Amino acid sequence: MDPIKVKLSTGREIEINDDVIAVLNEYVRTQITLEELAKRLGLSGWEEAYELIKLVPAWIMWTPLPIYKKLA
Repeated sequence: MDPIKVKLSTGREIEINDDVIAVLNEYVRTQITLEELAKRLGLSGWEEAYELIKLVPAWIMWTPLPIYKKLA
């Protein structure tokens, strides 16, 4: 499976790798804030985190990392 890259409106391009998927999995299953999500992913703020959430396909965020690794 080719790596998935998401380009934000700020011009920043984010590669969806195992580390990012682990953080996104935690985001959808717990109550971490967009500010915390941005901090963990090295984004500039909650606006970029919100845009990332809108652009990443939902199946990636909800698929557990071990299953995602088997798909790749």
